[in-house]
Amino acid sequence: MRTMAIDYGDARIGLAVSDLLGMFCGEAWTMEEWNMERAAKRIAGEAGKRDVGTLVLGLPKNMDGSEGPRAEKSRAFRELLIAESGLPVVLWDERRSSIEAHAILHANGKKEKIHRRSVDAVAASLILEGYLGSL
Repeated sequence: MRTMAIDYGDARIGLAVSDLLGMFCGEAWTMEEWNMERAAKRIAGEAGKRDVGTLVLGLPKNMDGSEGPRAEKSRAFRELLIAESGLPVVLWDERRSSIEAHAILHANGKKEKIHRRSVDAVAASLILEGYLGSL
């Protein structure tokens, strides 16, 4: 079964899905959704289409390891994902994933304006790679 990683944001959500063996990131994309409930439903649908067995949700922590309001939002979103998908949802420390995603895009010659369109998908793929590497 595949694993899907989620970089949850208020307006854009990055999604990345592993290959069937669960070794590599197979695809990554960005979804625009402002409503948390609709986002959970849409993600559950995407997971169902792709034979996903586990969801990995980025948990934004502060650099000192503490959790703030964003982490609280991710924990609430986790509960919605579990209810909508019926899948296990692993919380994954995503510190620096967006910073690293911007650096990757910049190193590949992408202009800053274009980063907004794809940075969440790259961040989700970094979350996925980190999780898969830990298994």
